[in-house]
Amino acid sequence: MSDSPAPANAGAAVIIVAAGRGRRAGGELPKQWRDLGGRKVLARTLDAFAGLGPICLVLHPDEIGRYPEIEAAADLVVPGGAERALSVRAGLEALADRPPARVLIHDAARPLVPRGVIEAVITALDHNLAAAPGLAVTDALWRVADGAVVDAPSREGLARAQTPQGFDFAAILAAHRAHDGPPAADDVAVARAAGLAVAVVAGHENNVKITGPEDFSRAERILGCDMDVRTGNGFDVHAFEPGESLWLCGVEIAHDRGLKGHSDADVGMHALTDAIYGAMAHGDIGQHFPPSDPQWKGARSEVFLSHAADLARVEGFAITHCDVTLICERPKIGPHAEKMRAELARIMQIEPGRVSVKATTSERLGFPGREEGIAAIATATLVKA
Repeated sequence: MSDSPAPANAGAAVIIVAAGRGRRAGGELPKQWRDLGGRKVLARTLDAFAGLGPICLVLHPDEIGRYPEIEAAADLVVPGGAERALSVRAGLEALADRPPARVLIHDAARPLVPRGVIEAVITALDHNLAAAPGLAVTDALWRVADGAVVDAPSREGLARAQTPQGFDFAAILAAHRAHDGPPAADDVAVARAAGLAVAVVAGHENNVKITGPEDFSRAERILGCDMDVRTGNGFDVHAFEPGESLWLCGVEIAHDRGLKGHSDADVGMHALTDAIYGAMAHGDIGQHFPPSDPQWKGARSEVFLSHAADLARVEGFAITHCDVTLICERPKIGPHAEKMRAELARIMQIEPGRVSVKATTSERLGFPGREEGIAAIATATLVKA
């Protein structure tokens, strides 16, 4: 057994334990093979450890080869045992021919472990033979018998155990080989039975272990899978008319003609306004500001866009991104694009970095190509958490 910690910056192998049946989580498949936000739980777990060192994946013997695209993320795939400790032992023995200085052992059922937690465990191994993440117990504790509280033990000094649990490789391999007691709850228990001191680093609430059906819902909330994401598009066209300037995306541009419309005919802002309304399934500008109503004659289109953005906020949506494409031969949009972005962002009360304005021609085809008018296409993305 090693009697000193691995040197700083020594490599760390990773053992992902995924051989269990996980039936308490419900569903027809073991939990590690179920979908979580459109990806397999195990695929997300493997991603969390990418680039840290060689990965040894421990699977149930019947499932090896079932998902080769997921297994490809591991360097070794070995069959596990009937108990967790036996699966860990199988992974350790598979690494023993070319032993790493240290090893991280992680449950596949914790797919959302933050990288910071992993790195904290690795750093703790610079000065310790064993380290693991834990969270302080903050709720009161009860001991219950026959449906009644019989004691309220102190929570002082208690922590909720998490993984990955990290170890000097030789030390934890020797501990597993020597362990002959009752099944251990985790590898920290095996280490302590062998006399190893285990340092504790800060865990994270997002490092949830998927055990029951409700844990999938919690993990999806952490991933943001319960967000309401909407996308709307808008299209508008305005013809040229005699004039000396025109409005595009909130910016007045000198031109030899103006744009014809009931309002200021800002074709770009109209398309964007319709995109926001569309994302919320709230119709279009014409329904909110009828052209038959004389009060909107010559109105600045800022009124329309501001209304759409305010309505989105009232309904709990954030405008996370919008993109406007102006289709015309002239005027040239490039010199004005940044000012347009800033003006649209001001009106919608969002960051300019969330606004795109660009232009294209129609290669002299159609009414824009004949310079009869300007068209605009816009897309808006709204998110309600």
